[in-house]
Amino acid sequence: MTLVVTACGSRPTESNQSEGSDKTNSASPQAGAKDFRACMVSDSGGFDDKSFNQTSYKGLLDAKKELGVSSSTAESKSDGDYPKNVGGMVDAKCNVIVTVGFKLGDQTAISASENPTIKFGIVDYDIKATDLKKTNLKEVPTNVKSLLFNTAQSSFLAGYLAAGMSKSGKVGTFGGLPIPTVTIFMDGFWEGVQYFNQQKKKNVQVLGWNETTQKGLFTNDFENKAQGKNTASNLISQGADIVFPVAGPAGLGGLEAAKASGGKVNAIWVDTDGCVSAPEYCNVLLTSVDKGMDVAVQDVITTSFQDKFDNTPYVGTLDNGGTGLAPYHEWDSKIPADLKAEIDQLKKDIIDGKIAIKSKVQPQSQ
Repeated sequence: MTLVVTACGSRPTESNQSEGSDKTNSASPQAGAKDFRACMVSDSGGFDDKSFNQTSYKGLLDAKKELGVSSSTAESKSDGDYPKNVGGMVDAKCNVIVTVGFKLGDQTAISASENPTIKFGIVDYDIKATDLKKTNLKEVPTNVKSLLFNTAQSSFLAGYLAAGMSKSGKVGTFGGLPIPTVTIFMDGFWEGVQYFNQQKKKNVQVLGWNETTQKGLFTNDFENKAQGKNTASNLISQGADIVFPVAGPAGLGGLEAAKASGGKVNAIWVDTDGCVSAPEYCNVLLTSVDKGMDVAVQDVITTSFQDKFDNTPYVGTLDNGGTGLAPYHEWDSKIPADLKAEIDQLKKDIIDGKIAIKSKVQPQSQ
């Protein structure tokens, strides 16, 4: 059985399938599964964002299929939906609630504090960073597991790749909002280009972001695809021939701009393998900076079900496979073999500590 909550935060309604095509009920539910409910609240991008909400949602579906548990979901349409939607999951008597995205941080902390018997997981937010004064809490709740990803590492590889493939000597990036889970990608990308320049004695420019000044281009939301396209077009008009949008659904507009260039501009996607989540743009995607959110979400649900919940933050890295570059797909034969070999070596060097990523917003492994 699946419960679905609308974005307006109304009480759950029952359905045989979840949003999309959830046909994941296990044929042999594990003992206690029928009494366990796993739940999820999206941020304003929605579960079909072809990005981190969609990948996190897959983790819920995978856990449901594996364990045979029930589920509930609440798809947010705006930031104002978060209190009602998380509250709706509490009212649905969920045993574990996974919230998706940095912007749900405060509400997750508040709801977890008010409901200490419910386990919570949150994607892309360090619960220890909760502002106690702002949330009016006395202490950080201990029933929350943060699911974090050091995408500065994998974005470094993406920046090096972009610099190596650029013909114009200019690459561009833009974000949705200037928040740590966005700028961490942009920092890593910027550092990767600088490293390429240092190693190759080149001067590839990064348009749209400067890690040193922390200034750059933002669409100021994650939903406005037209704004994403306009922002990417601005970068392209300045000479960027590879774009790196970090803006959820708004970033799809950047891929549209690249596709409309007739082969002159290409892109690198984030959060998911874009050739899987947005295959219509695969021909312009060199690769994607991938985050294993589905695996992390499935794990927090599974451990909660098994009564083995641990609030130690999960940090996905190149070393543990929690983040990395997706396959090159249609570009595999177009990217020079020596460039691919260099990227493979850079990955090893980052893992071994020979290359230190400098981004100040990297999550710290416990």
